[in-house]
Amino acid sequence: MDDSRVPFVSVIIPVLGDTKCLERAFASIGHHASVEIIVVNGGAHTPAIEELQRNAPWVRWIESPPGRGRQMNVGASGATGNWLLFLHADTRLPAEWLEELQKIAQGPSVGGSFRFQLDSGSRWARVIERGVAVRVRWFGLPYGDQALFALRDVFVALGGYRELPVMEDVDLVRRLRRAGRLHHSPLSAVTSARRWEADGWVRRSSENMLLVFLFFLGVSPEWLAQRYRTSPGSTARGGSDREPGTIDE
Repeated sequence: MDDSRVPFVSVIIPVLGDTKCLERAFASIGHHASVEIIVVNGGAHTPAIEELQRNAPWVRWIESPPGRGRQMNVGASGATGNWLLFLHADTRLPAEWLEELQKIAQGPSVGGSFRFQLDSGSRWARVIERGVAVRVRWFGLPYGDQALFALRDVFVALGGYRELPVMEDVDLVRRLRRAGRLHHSPLSAVTSARRWEADGWVRRSSENMLLVFLFFLGVSPEWLAQRYRTSPGSTARGGSDREPGTIDE
């Protein structure tokens, strides 16, 4: 293969048949000759998805059984970019994301993330954002809502995502850190705040922190997933626009 035709980065988006957020995600990525976009649909082939496929012929569409880790691995297995960027459907990339990643690629980093931001004017959103910034600065632990990226060769060497019911992003970041340096960009990836608004700002964040703490103590991801599904406000996370295996910030 002619190396000049290999994409610089493959953006992989796991979905469950939703399209509302996906259209905004596409708009944030933009059209670039050096960018490959792969959507991995783990849900039904709805009329809305079929219409979006017709309207976005530059996107590669792949089918997969549901499960965020599984879907992202399926997307990565078909990707051709030198870098992989995993984007949640309800997250939008910053305007200069590609230029930022190209600069990062010139250094020693094997992966990284963008800064976390919520699309809400609530003061609670700012509190959560500051808390995430502290966590990333002190512990080097971004989550999936921060548009994680990695060199494809490193991702493959690590075996990709472990197909856990929850915490697949935390697990990958821990392994990436052992593989090399991670770069945490000051540019913000903007995520929908609807789950915090539906569940309650404090309750949602407190529950998520507890689950991460238990995961680090060695509690089974299967048990954590069951707790997550049955915790108060779980109906707000069970809609068709939220993939399995997600823990929010």
